[in-house]
Formats: sequence, C-alpha cells, structure tokens
Amino acid sequence: MNPYDTDLDRNPANFQPLTPLTYLERAAKVFPERIAIIHGTATTSYAEFWRRSLKLAAALAARDIGKGDTVSVMLSNTPPMLEAHFGVPMVKAVLHSLNTRLDAAIIAFQLDHADSKVLIVDREFAGVVAEALKLTTVKPLVIDYDDSEYRDDAPYPKGERIGEIDYEDFVASGDADFAWSMPDDEWDAISLNYTSGTTGNPKGVVYHHRGAALMAYANTIHAGMGRFPVYLWTLPMFHCNGWCFPWTLAVQAGTHVCLRWVRAKAMFAAIAEHGVTHLCGAPVVMSALINAPEEERRDFPQTVTFNTAAAPPPEAVLSGMADAGFAVTHLYGLTETYGPAVVNEWHSDWDHLDKGPRTAKKARQGVRYAALEGLSVRDPQTMEPVPADGETIGEVMFRGNIVMKGYLRNRKASDEAFYGGWFHSGDLGVLHPDGYIQLKDRSKDIIISGGENISSIEVEDALYKHPAVAACGVVARPDDKWGEVPLAYVELRPGRSATEAEIIEHCRGLLARFKVPKAVIFAEIPKTSTGKIQKFRLREMARAEGT
Repeated sequence: MNPYDTDLDRNPANFQPLTPLTYLERAAKVFPERIAIIHGTATTSYAEFWRRSLKLAAALAARDIGKGDTVSVMLSNTPPMLEAHFGVPMVKAVLHSLNTRLDAAIIAFQLDHADSKVLIVDREFAGVVAEALKLTTVKPLVIDYDDSEYRDDAPYPKGERIGEIDYEDFVASGDADFAWSMPDDEWDAISLNYTSGTTGNPKGVVYHHRGAALMAYANTIHAGMGRFPVYLWTLPMFHCNGWCFPWTLAVQAGTHVCLRWVRAKAMFAAIAEHGVTHLCGAPVVMSALINAPEEERRDFPQTVTFNTAAAPPPEAVLSGMADAGFAVTHLYGLTETYGPAVVNEWHSDWDHLDKGPRTAKKARQGVRYAALEGLSVRDPQTMEPVPADGETIGEVMFRGNIVMKGYLRNRKASDEAFYGGWFHSGDLGVLHPDGYIQLKDRSKDIIISGGENISSIEVEDALYKHPAVAACGVVARPDDKWGEVPLAYVELRPGRSATEAEIIEHCRGLLARFKVPKAVIFAEIPKTSTGKIQKFRLREMARAEGT
C-alpha cells in the first residue's frame, strides 16, 4: 500500500473549498481603511465593502434566497455590481449578470431559463426590463437601484421605478454580522453568463467557485498586478463577470474605479486623478483614447496596462496607445473559459524585430494562462493534435479548471462542447512551432463588435422577416472603432424593392441596436448546388469591395 495514501486524509484543517469570497474577507481585515471602490465623488473602504456585501447577503437570506437560487442583475459598472459578486455567493446563490444592451425578448428568455428569484435593476434600464417582465413566466423580487452619482447631463435618462423596494433600503435591512457561508464544494456554481447564441436561444454558461478563485490569481499574474493596483472599469462587469476582475482586485487590495459610461474625457480624468494602473477593453475603448481631442486628454506619469481580448490591434493602434502612455496586452478566451485564458506572452527581444515579423508575432493569440492546464489545436473529428507548423488548421481546444461546468439545462450542448475530454471553442486556428496559437477563422460565424458577440444567424433571421428579402447573409466587416460590425448582403424577391435605409430600420425594430447591420449591400447571394449560402464567398466579396 502506498504510504502517501495512508492516514493522510482530507479534513477541515487541511482542505477548504477554493472561493474568491475569502479574498475580500482578507482584504477587509488586513486593509480595512484602504479605498476599495471609487464611484464619482463617493468612496468605499474595504471594511465598508465587506460590510455592505454581508448586509446584501443577509437581506437575500431573509427573503429565503439560498443554494441554487439565481439572483439576476441589470446593472452598469457601479458599486452594487461589485457587492453582488460577493453578497450573492455568500448565501450560496448564483449571480446572473444581464447584458445591459439586450432587448426585452432575450432578457425575458434568460430570466425564465435561469428561474430568477431576484432581479436588481438600475433605473437606466427600467424601460426594457419592464417590457421583459411582461413576457416572463417567472416573477422575481424586483429591486430598484437609484444611482446617487447619476448626473443630470447623463447620456441616458432614468426610467421609472419598477421594483418592490429600493436597493439601499434592501441592503440596509440586512445584518452586518451575518454568518456568511463558504461553498459546500468548490465545484458549486458561483455565476451564470449567457452566450450570444449562434442558433436559437443563448446558452447559459455556469462558473464554479474553484474556477473563479483560480482566475483571480491568474489575472493578478498575467495583468502584472502588484500591490494595490488601481483598476478602471471600462470593461462591462456583465461580460464574463468582468473577466473575473471583480474578484481579482481583492487579492492585492486594489481599488475599483467605477465608470458608468465609457467616454474618453472621463477615462483620462480617472487615470490622471486616481492613478489608474490597469484597465481592460475592446478596440472601441482604445480608439476612444487615441482619437480623443486634445482638450479631453490628461497627462499622467504612470504607464497603464491595457488588456484587450478582441482581434489583434493593428500596429498603428499599438503605437498610438504607447504614445498615449498605455502598454497593451493581447488576450484571448471565451465566455466558457471565464474570459481570457490565453495571453500573447511578449518576449523583449521581439521588440527589435523588423516591422513585418514583429507584427506577425503580435497577431498571435498566444499561450495558456498559468491557471489553464491545457491549450491545443486539434482535428475535431479525430481529436489528434495538428502539427505545430503554423499552417495546418484545426479547432482551438481548452482543458482545465477555468473551463465552465457546462451549459445550464442543456446536456446535449455540454456533451458536444466537451467531446473527447476537451472544450471545443468553435474557433479555428494554427499552432506555431514555439507553441503559440493563432486564430484563422470562427467556425460559428460570430461577429465580435465592441467586445460583444453578435450571432450572424440572429441578424439574418431578422432580415428574413422583411417581406422583400429572398436571401441574405451577414458577415463581419472590419471597423476601426468597434473592431468588427455586421455587414448584410441581401437578395431581393422578384418584383419587390427596398432601400438600405428601410432594411436597417426594419432590423432596428427586431434587434438590439449594436446587432443592426451597419451597411446593406444588394446582390445575388452565392449558394451551393443544394442551396446553402456560401459565407466564405460573402467574406471574399466584402474584401474585394473594400468594405
């Protein structure tokens, strides 16, 4: 018998479930007076952050919210969103963060599919949520959040109150001495995030406490977060739980700088006034920074780490960001991998390469996070690895503790995603001789616009609802501001007519605004002999037309 397996059992003294909840507890005890959150003119210490999270948990428990219950939130990057990331799992419930750009029908689907028991709503989104609640089967407790830092000149108006109780009143009803709970098992669910959906309704991606805890450590390492980082919230916290950064900052007792609306002037002001050291965002955020008018810019002495996980930034953008005081780190991942799980680990000697080879290095997605156990490019049928030649295309696959539990109430989709013991990303790429991967295409035809996924199929379904549309195809068009935007090719029915403006207006009535095609080109749609639309031909047409 192996002596290392004898009389060396797990017990409460030597084994506890991993969870990010303990990070905030430690920060509050060790650095109680340190500023944890800045929101406009308001600041919150770590002691107060911990206390408010406990009170939120207590208030939820008083409403019989517990293990396995879903608490949904429709919130901007504001303090309640941070409090929810700790207070909700403190009662063993699951946090479901709604994309604030969604339309009522998709919101209603998610609330029903998640069986939401509580819904916290910022008044900015009251209108669309009220419409969604008319469509739902579930009837959650609705809590209004009225942001005290909301300005009269805000770009979006406040909606009417639609809840049963105000958020501050709800938190105030909780007990700051609440006996919060560790998860029973680190495999227990901590959060729920929905994919954009490529066919039909979106899938609910479930994260566990272990993955969230490990991702917080990995973010600390790969974002280069030393003691007391200052993080600016330009990335939506609803997006993969803000890439797990709501939990990450507590590891090094960092400061969250909330930003309700992403605008260049506000970003520069926060960086200069609060000493921001890190932020994350899509190409649209970089574009806003480097193209800001001089009167909106501010000088700052520190170099700011900017993490981006969209398409590789062009050389001109990287140069512009460097000139503005930012060091860009290129990441890659999916909702199913807790956000970025791959990093383009940059070698200093690559800085001395000629422009062509240096750009080629920057175009690669990179290597696995320290918290990811396996990253591979494989033939999805045989599951054999492709040769590391930088040319043979396969599917990018992941394996490890920062891969989702699976899809909520969708065993078939989970089994397909985990076929062969690897998570299938649906992204096609190559493996270079040095182990770095590079994406070549997206097998699911997802368009990534401003960091948000858009299903081409969803947009096409909307187009087909127009009576003049006989056939259509939607592909990505490169865009300097958003990274990619939807471009629609439309073939009209014989004898019918429509203008580009009419088609776009039709889509606006069916889709969230960011999903609406930015341009419509009328043309005969290329098809196979069986009538299947040839997307690759549409992409070639888009490139040939310079769109």
